[in-house]
Amino acid sequence: MASNIDGALYREVTGPDAAPLMVFVHPNPMDNAAWMYQLAHLSTWYRCVAVDLPGYGRSPRARQGVTLSDLAEACWDAAAAEGDDPVVLVGCSVGANVVLHMQPLFPERTAAVVVSGAGYATEKPHLQRHIDAYRRDGVEYRHAYALQDFSPDFRATPLAEWMAGLWTERNQAADVPSILAMFDALIQGDPPWFADVQAPVLILTGSEDSAHQRAFALRDMLPDAELVTLVGAGHACQLEQPWEFDRHLLDFLDRRVGLPNIARQVQPARH
Repeated sequence: MASNIDGALYREVTGPDAAPLMVFVHPNPMDNAAWMYQLAHLSTWYRCVAVDLPGYGRSPRARQGVTLSDLAEACWDAAAAEGDDPVVLVGCSVGANVVLHMQPLFPERTAAVVVSGAGYATEKPHLQRHIDAYRRDGVEYRHAYALQDFSPDFRATPLAEWMAGLWTERNQAADVPSILAMFDALIQGDPPWFADVQAPVLILTGSEDSAHQRAFALRDMLPDAELVTLVGAGHACQLEQPWEFDRHLLDFLDRRVGLPNIARQVQPARH
């Protein structure tokens, strides 16, 4: 059990038992349903493991002092429960930070890393407004926060409102102290040792994401990174443009680490 977390993380698993592993770590303020499209699609070829971070979904609470390394350890524990083969790590926003911390813990087990809603910054004062809002409004802030993860155009759609409602309908299971403890870890800034991440990294960034410009700084920090912009998408680009997100992810894996044979034969069409 990872330090400063009151138990094993909840995970949802789908895909063939013997398939290569792919682990998904969600953004604030969502839970593992942030990967609903990828779990439905990529589980055709991969054993997909989607965790809930502490304070969200069905996972236990985090204690004050929890670190991103603690969260990374907890996510590796979830992966280890499904096997010990190399893993493709996929994360959005705080989930991107977690998977970038996961790779140095077990570099031999990391096949590749895919991040979205991500950027490099030595200081993160922009996160303070979320901390202040959670302290002011409590768990009810999740609804407004979820909509902020989308581009302005998508935010105005009934689907975006439905998604925001999906997470806020689960507020009874959320834990604000755990969420604030994770923000305390995240606001410290990104570590310089990201430059030591040796796995191939794909950065998918929405052009309408407030973190878009910081994504280029992350690319320049990492020794082996590619960046693709999803035009018109926001922070949670995997929800706004899943067809583009999945296409670029599969193309990257095909070129850098290889795909399961069946996945090479059935590539998602470009729209």
